[in-house]
Amino acid sequence: MNASRIARIALDEPESALAANSGFMLHEQRQALEQLENQSHFQPCNDNQGPYHVRLSLQNGYLVVDLQNSLTQPLQTLALSLRPYRRIIQDYFLMIRSYEQARLTAGPEKLEAIDMGRRGIHNEGAQMLLDRLEGKIEMDFETARKFFTLICVLHRADLSLMS
Repeated sequence: MNASRIARIALDEPESALAANSGFMLHEQRQALEQLENQSHFQPCNDNQGPYHVRLSLQNGYLVVDLQNSLTQPLQTLALSLRPYRRIIQDYFLMIRSYEQARLTAGPEKLEAIDMGRRGIHNEGAQMLLDRLEGKIEMDFETARKFFTLICVLHRADLSLMS
């Protein structure tokens, strides 16, 4: 069994925040969580006792990553500022809104073009995450893409609680 993976991942978000996410985002969240638990490459640089349990939360503008190894030992908690992601996250949500609106009236070509733009933004966010986690956590690109999805889910929920 591969130890360099995520065994369980959870989002620390209030139940009231779930309503802030569209049907599309809820689908993306469920899919990301399932895929991370079933096919991820995830290895903290300071531990080799995987697979890992991960809890993600937002606290004061930081993504907080709480890690625990297979021996249930807590590992160092990481806190990453979301400030560098602000533009990418805003662009990502603009693309999702455009897609949801276009779905009602646009043809397949328009929907495909919007979705390609969304995927490009998603890839940019994943690459930024990989760069910022270098020397802390090793993960593959697909795992980083799913993490970026969850960052967006948490960010949207956090925004809804402020308004």
